[in-house]
Amino acid sequence: QVQLTESGGGSVQSGGSLRLSCVASGAPVSKNCMAWFRQAPGKEREGVARIGTAGYTTYADSVQGRFTISRDNAKNILYLQMNSLKPEDTAMYYCARAEDVDWSRFVSEDFGGWGQGTQVTVSS
Repeated sequence: QVQLTESGGGSVQSGGSLRLSCVASGAPVSKNCMAWFRQAPGKEREGVARIGTAGYTTYADSVQGRFTISRDNAKNILYLQMNSLKPEDTAMYYCARAEDVDWSRFVSEDFGGWGQGTQVTVSS
């Protein structure tokens, strides 16, 4: 059974940084497409970043150049380094996995194994 556990969230001021971690059990992060999503109150869950088995990455336009997704295959951990945080980045952040994805779209319906999430709050 796949279990994903997120951590690393917190409260920071605008311009600050956080690094989120997602510990995976039951599924190698190196053999899955791994992704970070976020959901703000009253909004739909949106894809933030994803990394494929070959290391290919994509980012939402809103975080391009500020966020970096990476993984440690030996530790089986997925990361999301978030720099230059903005108040609009405030949301619950989740990691998820997919054995195969359609790279032409980035939607939560294509992913599973959702963890409990970790809250990120950015104040102005």
